[in-house]
Amino acid sequence: MKFGTKVIHAGVQPDPSTGAIMTPIFQTSTYVQQSPGKNQGFEYSRTHNPTRAVLEKNLAALENGSVGLSFASGMAAIDAILKLLKPGDEVISTNDLYGGTYRIFTKIFANYGIRFHFVNMQDMAEVRSHLTKNTKLIWAETPTNPMMNIVDIEALAAISKEHGVLLGVDNTFATPFLQNPLDKGADLVMHSVTKYLAGHSDVIMGAIVVKDAELAEKLAFIQNSCGAVPGPQDCFLVLRGIKTLHLRMERHSQNGKTIAAYLKNHPKVEKVYWPGFEDHPNHAIAKKQMRDFGGMISFTLKDNRLSDAIQVLENFKVFVLAESLGGVESLCGHPATMTHASIPREEREKVGLSDSLIRLSVGIEDAEDLKNDLARALESIQ
Repeated sequence: MKFGTKVIHAGVQPDPSTGAIMTPIFQTSTYVQQSPGKNQGFEYSRTHNPTRAVLEKNLAALENGSVGLSFASGMAAIDAILKLLKPGDEVISTNDLYGGTYRIFTKIFANYGIRFHFVNMQDMAEVRSHLTKNTKLIWAETPTNPMMNIVDIEALAAISKEHGVLLGVDNTFATPFLQNPLDKGADLVMHSVTKYLAGHSDVIMGAIVVKDAELAEKLAFIQNSCGAVPGPQDCFLVLRGIKTLHLRMERHSQNGKTIAAYLKNHPKVEKVYWPGFEDHPNHAIAKKQMRDFGGMISFTLKDNRLSDAIQVLENFKVFVLAESLGGVESLCGHPATMTHASIPREEREKVGLSDSLIRLSVGIEDAEDLKNDLARALESIQ
């Protein structure tokens, strides 16, 4: 199937008992068994639920994987991945990444004897320099959050295979519509389903997709044992959201291009971070591994004043100041005080995350309205 067909049909069948075209919400905790151990494939909803099972098959198909696993949040999915490790193991991670990921690395799993190295993954020599016999996982975001850096997944995969290390890629910003890390050699791909996959700012969920059966079995064991699973109502909403993923991502990308170009030429904007620009440091890699460049944009203001950033954020009318991203509505955020506040200031500044940096999740509204909203908000700076 082509992608636009997959999002609607992959893993989905009409309900055999009623013929319902939409997957029912199986709002049940347990299932009747004909005899001890003899059931219809479901025994307890922490382990398996029919609505969740359909979603997981759909997610696996979208990422060209063999097994999909859904979790109660994106952080629950990352937590499950880290539980593959043991004390003494080491992780090499991008140095620009979501604040919640940084927090779970440094404040939770570092306490259990796992060591984390945060490196510039645009430089493969730097990745190699941190490899040791204890390295068990390479963790990448691409595009990164919020600096929109691009990491070469194939180059990372070559390193991971050479050293027998797992490669995990957070594909939240790109979605399976724009890139498929498993096809580039990654071992597992993770999503904050909350964002573009669900797409309507009404669900919290995470997911992991893998190809390897043994790795899938280990993660499924963790999923069931630890129990951080989503409910059937949320699975239903995500299945519904995914059906328009391709259409939404096309519009997000179109609007993203328009807004990025507008900001780049604005006299009050210092720099725009968007991988679609030819002068983006890794534009050639983005062009090679992505089908388009998406709707996530970050930008800084002239003079880099926190007060100016707050002034802009307070004067938006269409862009909504809120955590998260990937909804149909345009969102704006201030990473230094919101999504990345858990990262120490000196670490933020090392990667260019300044006090005036504003992150935009460009929605699917009319692009002219979005440009006018930006013009009004930027004009408020004195």
